[in-house]
Amino acid sequence: MSLFDSSPEESAVWSVAELTAYIKEMFDIDFRLQDVEVEGEISNFVQARSGHLYFTIKDSKAQIRCVMWRSAAAKLRFDPQDGDQVLVQGRVSVYEAGGNYQLYASRLRPAGRGDLALAFEELKQRLADEGLFEAERKQPLPRLPKKIGIVTSLDAAGLRDILNVLRRRYPIGQVLIAPTLVQGHEAPPRIVDALRWLDGRDDIDVIIMARGGGSIEDLWAFNDEGVARAMATTRTPIITGVGHEIDFTIADFVADVRAPTPSAAAEIVAPDLSETANALRDIETVLQQLLAQRFDLLENKLSQLVRTLRLLNPRGRIDQDLQRLDYLRDRLYRQWQAGFTAAENQLQRLQGQLAAVSPQATLARGYAIVRDDRGKIVRSVTQVADGQALEIAVADGEIPAVVDLRSDE
Repeated sequence: MSLFDSSPEESAVWSVAELTAYIKEMFDIDFRLQDVEVEGEISNFVQARSGHLYFTIKDSKAQIRCVMWRSAAAKLRFDPQDGDQVLVQGRVSVYEAGGNYQLYASRLRPAGRGDLALAFEELKQRLADEGLFEAERKQPLPRLPKKIGIVTSLDAAGLRDILNVLRRRYPIGQVLIAPTLVQGHEAPPRIVDALRWLDGRDDIDVIIMARGGGSIEDLWAFNDEGVARAMATTRTPIITGVGHEIDFTIADFVADVRAPTPSAAAEIVAPDLSETANALRDIETVLQQLLAQRFDLLENKLSQLVRTLRLLNPRGRIDQDLQRLDYLRDRLYRQWQAGFTAAENQLQRLQGQLAAVSPQATLARGYAIVRDDRGKIVRSVTQVADGQALEIAVADGEIPAVVDLRSDE
C-alpha cells in the first residue's frame, strides 16, 4: 500500500525506512525530475570493478551525487575525469540505503565543447575500430631524409618554426611545401589534395603536417574523416605537429608519428648534423677497437696455424724418409756385398771341387782318354776294330793311334 493512503493519525511516528521511502516516492512521481540535464564539475570520480561510475558534480554553491550504470557508461565517447565540466542527463531519485538523493545518469558529455567534442569522440572510436590507429600499420621515419614535404599554410607561424629548425639542424635537407588552408570548412579537401600531391611524387621521403595552436574549432580541419582516411592510404611516412602539446586531433592518431608542436616535428624529422657527426666518430672509434681486436685474434690464430703447419710440414717427413732411404740403401748394399762375397767364395770352392774331379785333372795324374774316329770315348776293346784310327788324349796333348789287334796273337 502506498504511503499516501496513510493518515497522520494512523502513522504518528514514522520509521526511517518509511520516511525515506516516502521521500523517494515524492521524487519518483515528479515528472520534472525524471529527465533533467545538469551542468557541473566532476569530482570524486570512481569507476567500480563492475563498470558502474560514481561521481559528484558541483558548482560554486552546491553538489549532487551521481551514478551511471555500466550499460550507459559503455556508450561514453570520452574518459571522464575530476575537474571536467560536463552535462549530465538522467533522473533524480533517492538511494534509500544511504538516505541521500542522487542523479542516475543516462548520458554524459563534455560541456563547453558540445557537439564538436562528441563528434570527435565518435569519429575517433569508429576509426579506431577500423584499425586506422594500430601500431602495426605505422611506418618508420627515415633517418636521413633527402627531401621533406610540408603540408601547411604559407602564412602559418608553425611553418617558420619548421624551416628555422630544419635550417639549423639539417641544412642539407631539401624542402617542398604543399601550401593549403588549415582552418575552415574548405580546409579538409585542400589538405587532402596537398597530401596526395606530395605522396604521388617519387622524391619525398617524409611528410610533415602542421599548424599552430588554437581552439578546437581552429584545429577541426585535422579532425576531418576525409583527411584521416587520406593519411591512412599514403605511401610516405607522415608526422603531425598540430597545435600545442595538449592538443590532440584525429590526424595525430592516424599519423605514423605525432609531435607535440610543429617545431618538434621538424626536430624529429631532421637529425642534428653535429650530433650525427659525433655519433659517427663514436661509431668509428668502436669499429677501430673491434678491428684491432679482430686483428689480434687473427694474428694469434695465424701463429697457431704456423706452429701447427710446422708440426705437420711434409718437408720434415720427407727428410726423415730420405734419411731412412739412405740407411736402407746402405744396409741393402752391405747385405748385397756380403752375399756376393759369400757367393764368390762358394764359387771358388765349387770351382776347386770341380777342378779336382775334372778330366784334365785326371789326365794330369797320368791317365789318358781314348776316342774313336767319331769322337766317342772308348771304354772297352769291344768298341774298336783292327786298323781303326784312335785318338789318345793325355795331359799335355793328343796322340793319334791305330788299333792293331794282331799283336795279341
